[in-house]
Amino acid sequence: MLDNETTTPSPGVTFVMPVLNERDYLQHAVESVLSQQIAGETELVLALGPSTDGTTELARTLAAQDDRIRLVDNPAADIPVGLNAAIRAGRHDTIVRVDAHSELSTGYAARALETLARTGAANVGGVMHAEGRTPFQKAAAWAYNSPIGLGGGAYHGGAREGEAESAYLGVMRRGVLEEVGLFDESIRRGEDWELNLRIRQAGHLVWFDPALSVTYWPRESWLRLARQFRATGAWRGELVRRYGRRNGLRFFAPPALLANLIVALLIGVLQLTGVLSGVPSLIACLAYLPLVAYAVLVIAMALTPGRSFRERLWTLAVLPTMHLAWGWGFLGGVLRGARGTVDASRLGTRNTPLP
Repeated sequence: MLDNETTTPSPGVTFVMPVLNERDYLQHAVESVLSQQIAGETELVLALGPSTDGTTELARTLAAQDDRIRLVDNPAADIPVGLNAAIRAGRHDTIVRVDAHSELSTGYAARALETLARTGAANVGGVMHAEGRTPFQKAAAWAYNSPIGLGGGAYHGGAREGEAESAYLGVMRRGVLEEVGLFDESIRRGEDWELNLRIRQAGHLVWFDPALSVTYWPRESWLRLARQFRATGAWRGELVRRYGRRNGLRFFAPPALLANLIVALLIGVLQLTGVLSGVPSLIACLAYLPLVAYAVLVIAMALTPGRSFRERLWTLAVLPTMHLAWGWGFLGGVLRGARGTVDASRLGTRNTPLP
């Protein structure tokens, strides 16, 4: 039975997990949550989107096997909507956001609660450690874990504990969430960054603890990865429209790369057709230098020792795909807004707005 009623909070921990088309990952994610050992009571609230792969049936089976699992409906399929529904249905004072595409490390919850108490923070997060099963997924995981892949945010490999801009997933105080108004349901990607911005603006502390580790499983195919990063870039562009320079400079690197590529292609066409020649043509060749440097960097990353031949080949595709798809989405998001863009890699459909 789905449970959408609001309950009165009490001491303990509520894990909240939005779920959509995650049959291959859900059981392991749930097991990593239920195996967490803390002094108080725990519960896991799954916000079920309209899955088409048997995920909902699996979730009902898991809930029937363990009374700590509760289900709420998320017909819109949007992550922030599902998170808010799960938080409202939760019974406990501490909220731990978890992802169906990830697994918590042993002792994660206990360490997070200790860090919350020690620092007085409103939200605590740790390291997202990506792993893969296939050569493609391993290449994507390697890119996730590299500062070259995702821009070097603390939760992608930081080693120093301290105050942070945002928190991966997050272990949060319910009182602060309610104070700032929970997740913004108008934002479909980047909702965690926006929430943490409001938490910090309200005078609370967001904290990074590298001792907290979450295993994340990237998308399983090139097309799904491209769709995911285009949607993520579009919503970052929307966040730039809304919040301007509160967004870090690293978010502007992928669109700068894409713009450089477009300019270089135009220059190449003008040179080949003879429209651009002589000294102006030589000066215009400077536009190629950043792209050459980028290509050398990608090749160097692909040749990193300790990886299989197929993983190295996929790296040559994965890194440019992540950067250019993200940059393309970002430019569209800045110029015309995200306009309801959804992450079609989760839906298995075209990247079109939900009705």
